This record gives sequence, C-alpha cells and structure tokens, in this order.
Amino acid sequence: MQFIDLAEIEVIGGKGGDGVVAFRREKYVPAGGPDGGNGGKGGDVIFVGEENLQTLLDFQYNRRIAGENGKRGGPKNCTGAKGKDAVVAVPLGTVIWDADTGELVGDIVNHEQTLVVAAGGKGGLGNKHFLSNSNRAPEYALPGLEGETRRLRLELKLLAEVGIIGLPNAGKSTFIAAVSSARPKVADYPFTTLVPNLGVVRKPTGDGTVFADIPGLIAGAHLGVGLGHDFLRHIERTRLLLHLIDVTSDDPIADCETIQQELNAYGRGLPERPQILAFSKIDAVAGAMEEVEAIAATLRQRSPGVPVFCISAVTRTGLDPLLQEVWRQLELMNP
Repeated sequence: MQFIDLAEIEVIGGKGGDGVVAFRREKYVPAGGPDGGNGGKGGDVIFVGEENLQTLLDFQYNRRIAGENGKRGGPKNCTGAKGKDAVVAVPLGTVIWDADTGELVGDIVNHEQTLVVAAGGKGGLGNKHFLSNSNRAPEYALPGLEGETRRLRLELKLLAEVGIIGLPNAGKSTFIAAVSSARPKVADYPFTTLVPNLGVVRKPTGDGTVFADIPGLIAGAHLGVGLGHDFLRHIERTRLLLHLIDVTSDDPIADCETIQQELNAYGRGLPERPQILAFSKIDAVAGAMEEVEAIAATLRQRSPGVPVFCISAVTRTGLDPLLQEVWRQLELMNP
C-alpha cells in the first residue's frame, strides 16, 4: 500500500432545494390558499475517523467531494427531501486546513469522530411561508442556497506514543522488527525506510503501545534536505522519542548532536520532548565494549538526566531494560 500523508481536495456542500409556488386545489374550495413547501437542505461533506486507515491514498484519486443537492419542495406544504451527506473516512491523525486562508478546520484523532467540512445549503422557502393578511396569495418562493465550497489541505500525522528517530542506517527498522510484529524492509544501506512504519509493542501487562519508525533524518532536514523534512511532522504527536545511534559510526557523538540540532531547528515542542538514547548494533563491536561504554559515559555527561542504553536488536541484547525504561516514562506521563 502506498503511503500518502499530504493531499489537497475540494469539498462542496449540496445545493438546497428550491421552494415551490403552489395553491390548494380541493373540491368545493374555490379559493384555496398557498401550500407550496420548502426545499430540502443540501447534503453536508463529513469526515469520519477510521482507525484501520493509515494513508491519504484515496484522496489522490478523489480530489472533489460533493454532497447531494436537496430536493425541490412540493404542494400540500411538502418539504423536499434532504440531500444525502457525503461521508468520507479518513485515518486517525488527519489535520484539516483551509487551503486558501490557512485556518485550522479540525483534527481527527478518535475512531468514528465526525467533522463537517462543507455544510450543505439551506432549502428555499415555499410560498406557504409568505402568506400574510396583506398578501393572501403569494406567487413567489425562494431558491435554495448554494452549499459551502472549500479547498482543503489534508495533513496526516501518525498517532504513536513512541517515535524512533536517528540518522539513516541507525538500526531503527531492525529494532521495530525485533520488538513488534512489524516487518519493515531492512538492508545495510541508508534510506532503506522511505515511509514511516508502525508497530505495536506489548507491555508486560498485555497492553499495546504504538511505536513509529520515522524515516532517517539528516543534517538540514528541517530545511527540506533528504527525507526527514516530509516526516518530521509525524514526530509531533509522539509522547516519547527513542533516539538510536549507530555505534559503528565514525563519530557517534556527532551523529547524536546532528539529530538534536534538527529537532531544535524544527521546534514545535520537539526539543522539550522526553528522550531515551540508545547505542545500537553493539553486536558488531563485541570486542570493543570498553570503548562503547566510554562513549556512552560521555553522552551521559552531555545529556544529564537522559537515559542512555547499549543495545543490539539482532541479538536482543539490552532490549528488555530499554523497554522497561520506555514503560516507566510513559507511566510517569499518565499517573
């Protein structure tokens, strides 16, 4: 399935039905009064949150969504039928913006949450409505009103409690494959992951926590360099960041600082987000663990209060203590 997290569409509420001019036509009633009914309301365009969707792919092929027009009123004071609403499912985490004004229209975060993004037009009044002492036989009615038309920009921000970040080839995909049932593509070259991957990691209590493997960030990502600019938005909703650092790199400390600088430059609360640091791939340097521990000690000094772990997703070394710290921090956020 193709992952699409941005889309621009047009939504149009249905036109209201016209009111009607009609008069009573009954036997033995030579001067029946007006009885033209009102037109029906136009259908709305409604977004509904759907937990089983993870992409905006459908909007790549359906860029114009309209509610049904309301029906014309009828005689005998009959109101026209309401136009059918256009109900569209969107993935949880979808943020809706007005493309012309930049105004936030809404944010879909719960399953079956609804949001009217384009209201249908009001039905026109029939001539029955205009009956008065001074006008006993009104011969006019009102047309239905046009529905609301808007251009919308849809932006998907994945809903995950833990965001896994790091430079390309830091071992993020291998990690999420080791701790969850997710099976992302894994290979020994940068930018293996081109789209975010979600995996549910089970706590000892049996509850599931969603981890998001965010595609590799690089220096300048906040300016649009590499893949990171497109996916930094997905980190915004995470509550905890798990920062993986490739211990086989020429300079792991510099790699860590590169990611921190990108978070600081992007802003939007990411620099203040709680973090856990983990040196990955220690199985590849099993004979040099003293050097690894020295690097970890340096990092602990530079980032006081931030937990630092040494792990191998391949051999599962250090994964249990790391996950225990993840559960501990998440519990602190939900006392």
